[in-house]
Amino acid sequence: MIFNSLEYAIFLPVVFLIYWKILNRNLFLQNLFIVAVSYFFYGWWNWKFLILIAFTSLCSFLTGIIIDRFRFRHTLIKWIGASNILINISILALFKYYDFFVKSFAEKFLDGNTEGLLLNIILPVGISFYTFQALSYGIDVYREKIKATRNIVEFFAFVSFFPQLVAGPIERATNLLPQFQKRRTFDLALAQDGIRQILWGLFKKIAVADGCAVVVNEVFASYQTQSGSSLFIAIILFTIQIYGDFSGYSDIAIGSSKLFGVRLMRNFNYPYFSRDIAELWRRWHISLTTWFRDYVYIPLGGSRGSKARVIRNTLIIFTISGMWHGANWTFICWGLFNALLFIPLIILGKNRRFRDTVASGKLFPSPVEALRIIQTFLLFALAFILFRSPTIYDAWNYFIGLFHWETFTFIYKFFDISRANILAFVIGFMFLVEWLQREREHGLSLSFTKRKWLKILVEVVMIWLIFLFRARETGEFIYFQF
Repeated sequence: MIFNSLEYAIFLPVVFLIYWKILNRNLFLQNLFIVAVSYFFYGWWNWKFLILIAFTSLCSFLTGIIIDRFRFRHTLIKWIGASNILINISILALFKYYDFFVKSFAEKFLDGNTEGLLLNIILPVGISFYTFQALSYGIDVYREKIKATRNIVEFFAFVSFFPQLVAGPIERATNLLPQFQKRRTFDLALAQDGIRQILWGLFKKIAVADGCAVVVNEVFASYQTQSGSSLFIAIILFTIQIYGDFSGYSDIAIGSSKLFGVRLMRNFNYPYFSRDIAELWRRWHISLTTWFRDYVYIPLGGSRGSKARVIRNTLIIFTISGMWHGANWTFICWGLFNALLFIPLIILGKNRRFRDTVASGKLFPSPVEALRIIQTFLLFALAFILFRSPTIYDAWNYFIGLFHWETFTFIYKFFDISRANILAFVIGFMFLVEWLQREREHGLSLSFTKRKWLKILVEVVMIWLIFLFRARETGEFIYFQF
């Protein structure tokens, strides 16, 4: 079941009504209901994978109890914590990376012969997300940042909460688990804000991301015959597509959770208004970048010590981040490419220079800020050639194609001009609204006008555009594959 489907449009209001009208007086039943509908939501793809998420949840739940119970036995709890990490990482590696490394080994040493070696198993949807979420709980209990829960229903609700189960945000137990431990009351203002955030997320996914996908998919499928300008436009549109797709998912997830009185962490903070790569990564996929910061980067030494050590830690983090995104050398190279963009800022001591909102309190950025924003966006877009390409060979040829002698010849054959104008409008509208709302939580968190009729008109136009693009093309969220 995906957010931009008819099934979810039926599922969400039914769950909402039962949750508040029938179960609102009993916290245990509310949590049990959350677990049940979350497993139903996840099992919609393949019920067999429910065993996997249940096993992952149970391992981390028992680990927390044992660590809390035997905290005075330091050696024991270290082994228990390490065993839980090993089990969960091994499951993730088996499903996500085993066949990839076998194929890579076979190509290098066995002339590509993989007969009898591959498992050919389906990658469970969202396994990278809920595995990291469950792991963070055990680590936080070990670090005494949170007390282990003895309530298995609360814990299973924390791991499987359906809005963020498949593609995040990757929640921390310190934020989400306590919300399942106390009675929740219906907050009309929060629910209304949640509905607006869902609408904004659907707009970014269906109108913007899926609209861009039409051009992106066709150009990448035939990039060898495309002009340089076509390739350039396609990678710019893919950079917009992946943002609309993933931040759109996050908005729908966060908005849906608000309907149930639950607040999830922010996952995107208008990253394309960043003035350098360091600022962009602080604003992009925040739940993952902070996860790596807290559980990998800081334990490695973080920013302490020499710059050589900081650079080493940065390379490790970006390499792991690339691997997390997928079992392909292109993702690893994508991570390293971003590290190479990041490292000069570390060397120059400028990786933390932008901590405030760009052009705060102003309508327009300064010329220097505008140039920095454009430069950062283009560098990030260049890295996405690796992310979108199926192989390193394709990525390299795509990059070379940008400088083809016909670079400035763009043949507009992908869809008619009226369609192109609509796509340009929705992209421009998205960036305009987010620029005006860049100091707020999401694009529709507060009305950008005091005129009620104009607000209603904007929302009606958004809904019309959603249905217009939904009727022609739509797709699963890109991050479902991770």
